[in-house]
Amino acid sequence: MSEAEVQDLGTQIIEVIKTIYDPEIPVDIYELGLIYDVLVNEDNDVKILMTLTSPNCPVAETLPVEVEEKIKTIPNVKNAEVEITFDPPWNQTLMSEEAKLELGFL
Repeated sequence: MSEAEVQDLGTQIIEVIKTIYDPEIPVDIYELGLIYDVLVNEDNDVKILMTLTSPNCPVAETLPVEVEEKIKTIPNVKNAEVEITFDPPWNQTLMSEEAKLELGFL
């Protein structure tokens, strides 16, 4: 894949991630700052490094699976894997300006 194709695939992945919402917060997980990294290798395998708002998050079991399943629906994506990390722990400073505005923090 060319650099432009990889960039395009990365954009598509982020667009899909922006359709996934934390059920307790009316903001998508990308704007919430839960996505730490999106990696695409030369075989079009995707790895998402993400966190949750807390280790006891009620969607800890289902949210990573939802992210994987939705990423796998993108044409050209061969496989998708989500790795959960709590390093660094999530906090409100990781949210986008849009998310902070939506939640009344601005």
